Amino acid sequence: MKIINSINNILAKIETIFLITILLTMILLAFLQVILRNFFSTSILGGDGDIFLRHLVLWVAFLGAALATRESRHINIDILSRLLSPTAKRISAIVINFFSATVCFFLMRAAIIFISDEKKHFERLEEMGVTKLLAGIPEWIYLLIIAIGFGLMMLRFVIHALENIFSHKPAEEKDLV
Repeated sequence: MKIINSINNILAKIETIFLITILLTMILLAFLQVILRNFFSTSILGGDGDIFLRHLVLWVAFLGAALATRESRHINIDILSRLLSPTAKRISAIVINFFSATVCFFLMRAAIIFISDEKKHFERLEEMGVTKLLAGIPEWIYLLIIAIGFGLMMLRFVIHALENIFSHKPAEEKDLV
């Protein structure tokens, strides 16, 4: 478990750095976009600045969700867990975390299929001489965060389940879900 926790901590640091960098970039680009539009009647990235910012919001959302999963900060309804014994709480936390990991797996798989379709669509457009680039990068690249985000959440739910399985602490002393 120590190796898994250290990998989890390293991933969290990388995610946090990306999250801060993206948030700062979003703030800077949004401010610059307002200044350029109001004072110079132009925009960033040949008019694609708003689309680029929307994609950055997607990245912030998925990185934030992955970090929320790591910290067990997702919305949950715990009314039932208040009625359970410590052992039953632990078992329900294991089941819930594995179920959540399974859902994230299927969402990650669907995202991979979606991104693959988008990539094929981009390649067909490219063959016809039409390129769909955003800041010089194919738009499907920006969508990778969907699969990455669900993959990170899946990993975190599995880690939480394993922590509950191998933990020697009573259920009341730790966040279960």
